[in-house]
Amino acid sequence: MSISQRLSDLREVMQREHLEAFIFPSTDPHQGEYVPDHWKGREFISGFSGSAGTAVVTMTSAALWTDSRYFIAAEEQLKGTEYQLMKLKVEGTPTIAEWLGRECSPGAEVAIDGECSSAGSVKELIADLRRQGGMTLRTNLDPLKLIWHDRPPVPENPVEIYPLEYAGESAHDKIARIRKALRDCHADGMLMAALDDIAWTLNLRGSDVHCNPVFVSYLVISSSDVTLYINKAKLSPAVQAYLKAEGVAVAPYEDVRRGLKDYFEYNILLDPDEVNYTLYSCVEREKIEAESPVKRMKTVKNPTEISGFRSAMLKDGIAMVKFLYWLSAQSDYSGLTEMSVSDKLEGLRAEQPLYRDISFDTIAGYGEHGAIVHYEATPATDMPLRPEGLLLLDSGAQYLDGTTDITRTIALGPVSDEMKRVYTLVLKGHIQIELCKFPSGSSGTQLDILARKDMWRQGLNYLHGTGHGVGSYLNVHEGPHQLRMEWKPAPLVEGMTITDEPGVYLPGKFGVRIENTLLITPYKETEFGRFLQFESLTLCPIDKSPIVSEMLLPEEVEWLNAYHQRVFDTLAPHLDAAEAAWLQEACSAV
Repeated sequence: MSISQRLSDLREVMQREHLEAFIFPSTDPHQGEYVPDHWKGREFISGFSGSAGTAVVTMTSAALWTDSRYFIAAEEQLKGTEYQLMKLKVEGTPTIAEWLGRECSPGAEVAIDGECSSAGSVKELIADLRRQGGMTLRTNLDPLKLIWHDRPPVPENPVEIYPLEYAGESAHDKIARIRKALRDCHADGMLMAALDDIAWTLNLRGSDVHCNPVFVSYLVISSSDVTLYINKAKLSPAVQAYLKAEGVAVAPYEDVRRGLKDYFEYNILLDPDEVNYTLYSCVEREKIEAESPVKRMKTVKNPTEISGFRSAMLKDGIAMVKFLYWLSAQSDYSGLTEMSVSDKLEGLRAEQPLYRDISFDTIAGYGEHGAIVHYEATPATDMPLRPEGLLLLDSGAQYLDGTTDITRTIALGPVSDEMKRVYTLVLKGHIQIELCKFPSGSSGTQLDILARKDMWRQGLNYLHGTGHGVGSYLNVHEGPHQLRMEWKPAPLVEGMTITDEPGVYLPGKFGVRIENTLLITPYKETEFGRFLQFESLTLCPIDKSPIVSEMLLPEEVEWLNAYHQRVFDTLAPHLDAAEAAWLQEACSAV
């Protein structure tokens, strides 16, 4: 069915319901970044497949908002449709409410599926629409039930127990910690909606979301009870027995509304960024709107998880070096394409112990495709490699003991002076983050400029974040802490993992990104307090051939040489003679 036909069907429903516009966010009832196919309504109605974006349809127009990661991809995917691309954070781009204020009549009724929209975003939208000609928002309609005839079902994949030898803390103890955190903010209980929070809390994992080992469910914790709302068909007898032993009751997924209505405590904590508006509206007890305490608990890794990360990074480093050695042995890359090198790398990772899956779809962008920040090759776009220019390779894996995320930009042959200059600026930004020492509790926004300052001096920038948290055999994107230009107050504390991935992208030319996953560790204590630093967990050489060495500061050269020495010393014993010889050269001093 064409996008045009889908829009026509939608407008029939809108006309029948007296709606002037319908809004389709990217999220599901659990506000996940990546969602099961059943809830990919925005992609269904627009054709845009990126992980972030909002489609808005009126009776006569349509528009899609997305961020800089997807500007190029969205332009391509929306081509031939009536959708207008709205570039977030670009001057002159209207907000959704402002655009609707121009497209709709005063007092118009607009709709959004409240089940797939967070309580916080819906309340903000209601206020924004009211300011735009007194428009109102309806939240109890899902038109996709009427027009998406081959809609995929809600996934029913089995849930598995995550062993304590990898989790490092029992579910019982985690629940006790959560209850203490709730008491500290005077809450009697909470509704947990984020799938990775639920998986972490219960030491369970699943496969309901592509690349993310989570399962569709809700969890309600009170002062005396814990109830998991889930399709019971997903639970084996062993998992049911495990939950019973941990003091967790089980109820059908669709009964969560009834459970909230029957909730007996005086109040309940609801994270307005995680709980959808429909469930938020079901709660009849006093609501405490606050950030879920599980977010920050989960981001601080315990010693077992940190050990698991080191083990996962070792395996991942071995696979990456085997891949880079194999790639270097190709004389002219004849027959190799973006997709084939991605498949090769995935195959080498799959050979490693405890490998479970990739942690996100690999970004293998050669030449101008490297400038598309979240590019994913398809048979229609799959570009052959040539012995020249740059290949940007952003990839990662899910191992039972940890999650990895790494980007390397690789020179496949001669590169231009512009490529070398940009590559070196990105490397400098990467190293300056690695070298940073900072007071405990600093925000990532306070550190972000270190990655950008040399780029800014030459009029270059990138619009994505510099770093994000990484889960422990969980979602590759984990918050709330980040390295980002925009203000993010979440503090950086010891035990967190975070990526370091500055980049520069020149549309139509090339892109460069260099990424390691880091661990926050102690540095020193002085009369000014406790200071922290970053330790690279990622073990993989950084291509030296595009570096303009004169642009590097002595401390940057020293860091790079020390990092490469550690990479060689750690990985070489696990490689054959030819691979180790290649690695020795790749890690030789600048």
